[in-house]
Amino acid sequence: QVQLVESGGGLVRAGDSLRLSCAASGIQFSINGMNWYRQAPGNQRELVAAITGGGTTNYADSVKGRFTISGDNVKNTVYLQIDDLNPEDTAVYYCHTSRYWRAYWGQGTQVTVSS
Repeated sequence: QVQLVESGGGLVRAGDSLRLSCAASGIQFSINGMNWYRQAPGNQRELVAAITGGGTTNYADSVKGRFTISGDNVKNTVYLQIDDLNPEDTAVYYCHTSRYWRAYWGQGTQVTVSS
């Protein structure tokens, strides 16, 4: 059974940093890769960062330079470091992966940035 569990969200101030975690079980991100999405109220869910099984990373243009995705193969956990947070980063952040054309999502972690 595949499970993705996000953590690390919270209420922060503009300019602060956060590190979100996505602990995976039942699937290896080092094989299948992992993505981070976010969804703000009233908006569609958007892809912000991705890491492939080989370790290649990609970012949405809107977050380049502030977001860093990384992974720990031993812990089977993927991280999203967010620096210089601003109110527009307020959203629920989800990790996502897929295997054999089936998608898996975590429950999400709320990030709220006050100005």
